[in-house]
Amino acid sequence: MLARRFERELLRRGVRLPEPPLESIDGVVIARLPAPVQRYLGFMGVVGRPRDVSLRASFSARFRLAPGEWLPCEVEQYDARAPVTRLFMMQLKLKRIVPVTVRDEYLRGRGRLEAKAFDVLRVAEGHGYELDVGELVTYLNDAILMAPSLLLGPETTWLEAGANSFDVALTDGASTVKAKVLLDARGAPTNFITQDRFFDGTNGRWVRTEWQTPVAGWQQAAGRMLPTRAQAVWQLPTGPFPYADFGFDPARIVFNVI
Repeated sequence: MLARRFERELLRRGVRLPEPPLESIDGVVIARLPAPVQRYLGFMGVVGRPRDVSLRASFSARFRLAPGEWLPCEVEQYDARAPVTRLFMMQLKLKRIVPVTVRDEYLRGRGRLEAKAFDVLRVAEGHGYELDVGELVTYLNDAILMAPSLLLGPETTWLEAGANSFDVALTDGASTVKAKVLLDARGAPTNFITQDRFFDGTNGRWVRTEWQTPVAGWQQAAGRMLPTRAQAVWQLPTGPFPYADFGFDPARIVFNVI
């Protein structure tokens, strides 16, 4: 049911599948990049594959607003390049009673957040600079973990940051976001770390806060590598706060579709 609602959301926002490129990614493209990035892209199975233009994913996940009990949730999301697009819909039950639908989006250079009880009564919303930046860096995170060829263009800058890490920056319109990606010996990402997200703090004020997505492991699927499980973690003054936990089912992640 959530998947059908999400498809209607895509249509309502006028999402169109970007034109697929004709060329595959070859060693010449990869050879221009720093050594850790080459190792990462090799691990992810990018070489010899056509560039991705979009991904569509469904997740059974866990979420919480504060330390304590996790709530089960269902998630649908869509990412695309040219133009950079991210649409995310999550459905859960607060206190296991009240159904709430959360929508995050990055569309035409703008980020937006909205949560509605019963998908009617608005309980939270946000827009502005903090959401523009926060949603764009979340798109960057999606691409790093699931479809790195979305980033292989002039809008992305890659810099070596040691033998087992690299810095990556993505520009879209007036916004540029940055992150550090940590790798293991294989080139598999173990964590994504950014300062370009904003925590909804006291008095409704957004506070720039370090955000991480540690990855528990990796699995192969049709020549690609995908995470097995990952969390989203705020690094708060009181300590790390994991608030979202995703399991990745390769059968529920598809590429180059709407």
